[in-house]
Amino acid sequence: MDEVIQVTQWLSSITPRKKAKLFFFTTHADAPSPMVGSNDVGTHEETQLPLATTVALHNFKNIDEFLKKKVNTFSCYNVIENEITKTDYEYLRFYSACKYLDVVPPFLDLEKISAIQNKFEMTDEERDYRLLLDSADLVLEKVCDSLKPAGASQMWTALRKDRNLIRGVKTIDIIGFFVDPNPTGIKECLFFFIVRFLQKADKINRVNTNRLERLIAQCDESSSCEEGKTIDFIIDSLRFYPTELYPFGFCLIMCVIEGRDGAMQEIEKTMEISRHLGMITHTEKNPTKETIELVKKELMKPKYQFYSSFTCWFMSHGDSNSMVLADGETIEREWFLTSFPDISTFQLKPKVFFMVSCRGANKFSLKGDEFEGQSATCDYYDIDSALIRNRMLDITDSVRDISYVQPMMDTLVAYSTILDHLSGRANTHGSIYVDRACVLMSENISRGRSLTEILEHLSQDLHEILQETMDEDRIVYKQACHYDSFFRKTLKLPYTRHPKEDVHSAPQ
Repeated sequence: MDEVIQVTQWLSSITPRKKAKLFFFTTHADAPSPMVGSNDVGTHEETQLPLATTVALHNFKNIDEFLKKKVNTFSCYNVIENEITKTDYEYLRFYSACKYLDVVPPFLDLEKISAIQNKFEMTDEERDYRLLLDSADLVLEKVCDSLKPAGASQMWTALRKDRNLIRGVKTIDIIGFFVDPNPTGIKECLFFFIVRFLQKADKINRVNTNRLERLIAQCDESSSCEEGKTIDFIIDSLRFYPTELYPFGFCLIMCVIEGRDGAMQEIEKTMEISRHLGMITHTEKNPTKETIELVKKELMKPKYQFYSSFTCWFMSHGDSNSMVLADGETIEREWFLTSFPDISTFQLKPKVFFMVSCRGANKFSLKGDEFEGQSATCDYYDIDSALIRNRMLDITDSVRDISYVQPMMDTLVAYSTILDHLSGRANTHGSIYVDRACVLMSENISRGRSLTEILEHLSQDLHEILQETMDEDRIVYKQACHYDSFFRKTLKLPYTRHPKEDVHSAPQ
């Protein structure tokens, strides 16, 4: 059959809503290609003009033309063996979006997709199409699905009132002030236009969504939300790190085995819980400085930009400032922690470090029955929040910026013990902290708990356990863990996701 006829038939089989979503996913705002500049005017027009004309004319002709062009480009594309190109990224994004929406063209060359995945050095686990979908876009899709057409229209009205933001933007004028979002697919096009416009204007990104939340907050709940949804529910969904679908993220496990009883148990437990959480996992036994440098170099490869989070378990002996490696050399803990968050592939994504080692030799010793709980009381003042707000600074958009980010932002570091203190171990099971952390995470999957909630529970649980030193003094002591957080959103544990068992239901 002629290819033109095949493409026409394929497009005619896709509903308007799915066309809008396919366009949205395919024109991903933060494509991980150095060749796609965030200030490229051509890219701006390519992603916004078809949406604007579709909303204005209630006609999907320009989106159809865009999709046809994509298909034709991929059809003629010859995969170059070594160099990763912009088209490689676009091909993978297009394929994953089609797969997710259940609209894969029957004529799409899957061998080319496999060849591109080879260029990215993807493992069998990483060839799951869900890895290629952008989690932030999936969250935005859910927000769109939670809104009625009137909700998108009210967001548009609120956006149009910000004259400084929209001044001189041609696509804004194409849509006009009043919009009828009721025809099928038009609501989606309008909402996705607003999102891409705010992204291109550097007002929102995958972490900073305040500007979008403020537009949603101006909607009338009774007329703007789908049944069972509320404005608060929709806004709350934007306040979590986007980690939709499988995999939840990439997990790196580094464990020094030499001289550490139970170390293999630590590896088994952390591997089991990371896989149970839906992470793709890599383990390094007995790491050295050279190992760490090689791992850092590996994580800079382009394929890691498809992951939505990064977790690292580092288990070894240590003291207040350093950790002991397998060859007896030491590394500064601070150096380790500051070198990984700066890796560009995980920028604007949650990075969690579990640092499991002693940080000194001190112990919170318990002598006899002399430890009794103490309580403290404090006064609470009922101060009206409106009164407080009236005395606060009025922070305008002109003094806000989301372009420059401190490297440690979106990072959480969990320590198995406090500074200058021991980190307890069991002879056969290894670190007690690792054991309890894995148990609590396993128990809380599917309960909607955040990581910090579980770490707080872990702090309580661990501090209840009486431990005993393994020397001749046999001192009974307690261990206290803690964490330092630079998170800007909440990181929720996922529901159980097993790649071979996950049954995907295509969106409408």
